[in-house]
Amino acid sequence: MKVAILASAASIHTQRWAEGLAETGLEIHIISCHRSRWCAPDNVTVHFLANRPPLGYFSNARAVRKLLGKISPQLLHAHYASGYGTLARFSRFSPLLLSVWGSDIYRFPRISPLHRYLVVANIRYADAVASTSHAMASEVRNVCGEIRQLAITPFGIDVDLFSSFNAPKDHSRIENITVGTVKSLKAIYGIDLLIRGFAYGLNELRSSSPAVADLLQLRIVGEGPEKKRLAMLTESLEIADRTTFVGQVAHSKVPEELAKLDVYVAASRSESFGVAVLEASSCGVPVVVSNVGGLPEVVQDGRTGIIVPAESPQKIGDAISRLAASEKLRTSMGLAGRKFVEKNYGWQESVDRMLKVYQGLCSSNADAA
Repeated sequence: MKVAILASAASIHTQRWAEGLAETGLEIHIISCHRSRWCAPDNVTVHFLANRPPLGYFSNARAVRKLLGKISPQLLHAHYASGYGTLARFSRFSPLLLSVWGSDIYRFPRISPLHRYLVVANIRYADAVASTSHAMASEVRNVCGEIRQLAITPFGIDVDLFSSFNAPKDHSRIENITVGTVKSLKAIYGIDLLIRGFAYGLNELRSSSPAVADLLQLRIVGEGPEKKRLAMLTESLEIADRTTFVGQVAHSKVPEELAKLDVYVAASRSESFGVAVLEASSCGVPVVVSNVGGLPEVVQDGRTGIIVPAESPQKIGDAISRLAASEKLRTSMGLAGRKFVEKNYGWQESVDRMLKVYQGLCSSNADAA
C-alpha cells in the first residue's frame, strides 16, 4: 500500500508514524510545508512544499494535487484538522483520513466563527477522523456532529526505549526524592500548579515526615514562554533552592530524564491525550495527573498513579506528599504503570490500529468504485 501523509515533517510524531508504518511494508510519502533535517528511512520519501504556513495551507493546494497525481497513493492521511486539514480538503483527494491532535479541536475553533467553519468543513470532507483519545473524540463530535467515521488511534510508546529497568538505582546510598515533569513551559500545561503543589506537599511533609521533606526536590525539564515567571514563583514560594530548571532536551534523551524522577506530575489545564504520562509510566515512574481531557484515560487511579481535580495545587501536594512518604507505594505504582503501558499502549499496537484504519478506508473506497 502506498500512503501520502500531509503533515509537518519536523514533528517527532509525524516522523514516528511514518517510520512505524513503513516498517509494516507500506510505502510512505510525507508532504510538508515545514522544513526538516530529519533523515528519513529508505521507504519514506519527504516532499517539501514551496510556500510556508500559514498561507501555505491555502496556496500549496495546486502543488499538492499535482504531487498526489504523481505519487498515486491509495490513501491521504492529513494530521491536524486546522492547517493541514484545510490543505487536504483543497487537494480534493479521497479517501482522506484526518487525524486531530488537540489544539486544532480544543482551541482553534474557538478563535472565531471563521476558524470554526474551517475545522468543521475539513472534518465533514474527510472520509474518516482519527483521535488519540476518547475524550478528544467526544470534543470532535461537539465541534462537528457530521462525521462519517471516527476511529481511536492512540499514540503508542516505545517500551524498549522508555524503560529504566536496565539501570537500577543504588539503594545503598541516600538519594533525593525527585518530583518533576517533562513538558513545554506554557500556561496550558500547568507547570505553575505543579510548583504550587510541590510547595504545599513539602510543607505537609515538614510536619508529618521531616526526614522525607529534607530529600524532596523538584525537576522541570522543558523550555517555554513561562520560564521566567515560573522561576520567580519558585523564589516567592521559597523553593528555588530545591528546584532545577533543566531546559529542553532531545526526545531521545527524555528516558534519561524520566529515570531521574521518583514522581511524575502532569498538572495540565487541557490535554488531548497524555503521551508524556505514558512515557513516564513506561519508565516505571508513578504519575499524578489532573482530571482533564484524555489524561484520566492513561492512568489507573490508585494503581498506576493518582488523578486529582483540575486547578488544585492542594490536591497535587497531597498526592506528592503521599507518594514521597512511601517508597513501597511508588514502586508498586511504577511497576503497575509499566505493565499497563505494555498491555494497552505499546507502539506496535498503535501502528497496527492505524494500519487497520488504513485498510478499512482503502477497502471501502475500492467497493465504492
